[in-house]
This record gives sequence, structure tokens and C-alpha cells, in this order.
Amino acid sequence: MVGRGVDQVLPHPSDPRIHEAFLHSALDYVSLAEARNGRISKPVDFAYVWGDALAEFDREAPDVKIINLETAITTSEDYWRNKGIHYRMHPDNIACLTAATLDCCVLANNHVLDWGYAGLEETLATLRRAGIQTAGAGRDAAEAAAPAMIELGGGRRLAVFAFGSETSGIPPEWGASAQKPGVNLLRDLSHDTVREIARQVREVKRPGTIVVASLHWGGNWGYDIATSQRVFAHRLIDEAGLDVVHGHSSHHPKALEVYRDRLALYGCGDLLNDYEGIDAYEGFPRDLALMYFASLDSRTGRLVRLRMTPTEVRRLSVHRASRQEARRLQEILNREGKALGTRVWLDDDDTLTVEGGPR
Repeated sequence: MVGRGVDQVLPHPSDPRIHEAFLHSALDYVSLAEARNGRISKPVDFAYVWGDALAEFDREAPDVKIINLETAITTSEDYWRNKGIHYRMHPDNIACLTAATLDCCVLANNHVLDWGYAGLEETLATLRRAGIQTAGAGRDAAEAAAPAMIELGGGRRLAVFAFGSETSGIPPEWGASAQKPGVNLLRDLSHDTVREIARQVREVKRPGTIVVASLHWGGNWGYDIATSQRVFAHRLIDEAGLDVVHGHSSHHPKALEVYRDRLALYGCGDLLNDYEGIDAYEGFPRDLALMYFASLDSRTGRLVRLRMTPTEVRRLSVHRASRQEARRLQEILNREGKALGTRVWLDDDDTLTVEGGPR
């Protein structure tokens, strides 16, 4: 979530005026963060917000990096009326994303149209110019539904399909159509929807192709995983041939599952946001997050190992979490994952591990 307060500390901040019930300037979120953790020397450089995450990328050296980008990238002033929160980052701050050498930004979420259709189109164009692929939103339904196709070398490639659910707060009118830009909106989590996704997957899947379904679904807070979500994830794996289910919307990490050797993440939490000075929702690890490094068998898509790096946001920058905080996340994931058969281990380097294998 690199919009709003995060955008304000970057070299080219947007107009800080926002249209919220309680705060009227994005700079207020900067002030709240500074009050909590200390002064931020503005403007920061483009890599600043990633902080320790960049060293983790170097250490893990992933073949591909996928994020859910929960902001528009635009100068549009046409904010979506009757919507309480609006995120945007100035297009001149795009180097904030390229600094992390991202491969794909998933856009099927409840903030990509915060600044109208013009804002969406500028977001798509800005990412395209930066060489970052997108999935889940487009200038029409066909573009919104199309997967990002990422070549990995050696005959391997990765396909990323992205879907948004109204349960995450996406207005139904944001759904793309043949004549209208928008997001790739799920009608429901029914068997018919799974069959349609399976048809789309068959069009791209071949030996050496790993397929990810990135889903923006559910509320922002709470550990419960709806039975309908779990059944849908299992069907995507069993019937549609998905290798990874990448779920997000919750602002904190939720339980994960290894189902038939496939990884299902039901809620990844926010790696970066501007919430660190907000005192609401104290029962959740508000500032803690995880970087998910999934190692897959490229021939089969099966999970070999999931390594997770615990992080926390301080002064609007990602930092490695302490061992105490890493243990706290381990305890949460084990508590919530017990019913899913998930066991998470805390390693000597303060990372968390889930081993793949038969379930």
C-alpha cells in the first residue's frame, strides 16, 4: 500500500488532500507514524520504503516477485464518491516499485479505482512503461481477466491470474465489462466459477508452467477463514489445476494451508502500509507482516518449502522483525493453522518455515 502516507514521503508526493471522515490530509498519516516511531527525513529515496526487504530479496533470489498493489498510480482528481478511503501514488514515484525489481502487480482489489477510470488507465500505463506486468484489472473485461505471463528460462514460465471479490469491499460497479474498464470481479465462489477459471487455465497451462490464482477476498481484520473460501481454494487446485492460491485483503497474516502439495495462502497481510500510528485493532499484529518465499517443483508445481521472513513497519519502511515478534507470528500461524494441518517452524535466523510434502 504505497499510496497516501507512504506517497507523501517519496520525492514526488501527490496533492495531500484526502476525502476521509476523520483525516483530511495524507500528511496526517506521516505525522502519526513519526509520533509512534520517530522523525522521517523527507523526501526519502525510492528504495527507502522497502528497507530490509531488499536484502531479503538478494538473499532469497526469487525467480519472480508478485505483489498485490493496493493503490492507484495517478494524478487524477476524480476520486470515487461515497467511498471512505482513497489511495494513490504519484506516477513520478514509480521508481519506488522498480527499486524492488517487481515482476507483477496484482490489481484486482478495492483501491485500484479509487481515483476513477482515468486513474486506473494511468495506473496501467505507468506500470507498463516501467516494465512491470499486471493482472486483475484492465481497459475491458478481456484485459482484466488475462493472466500475466512471466518467462523464467529453461522452458519454465509462471501464469498469474487475479480475481477480486466484493467481500473485500470492491464496489460491484468496478467490475470490468466488454465496454468498460475495471477489475476482474468474481461473480461468486461456485462450481460454475471454478469451471470457468479451469477453462482459462487450460488455455495457458503446459509442462513447465506454474499457475497462481491471486485473490482479493474477505475483510481486513479477523482470523476466521470462511468455509466457502477454503472449499473454493481446494476446487481451484483439484479442478482448475492451480498450483498456488495467493489470498489477500486482511491487514494481518492469516492461517495458511498445504493442500495436496499445493500452497494456499488465505490472507497475507500488508507488507507495507501507513497504519503504524493508528491505535485501532490492538488485538492484531498491526505492524507485523511476512515476506513469503515459496519454492516449487517447476515440473509439477508442488510446494517444496515455504520460507517466511517476519517484518514490521517502522517510519514507513520495512524492517526485519525481532525474534520475539517472529515467535509471536509463529504462535499465531500455528494456533490458526492447527485446524488446517499446518505446522510452522522458527529457524535460527528468525525466519519461519513450512515444509512441503503429502497432506
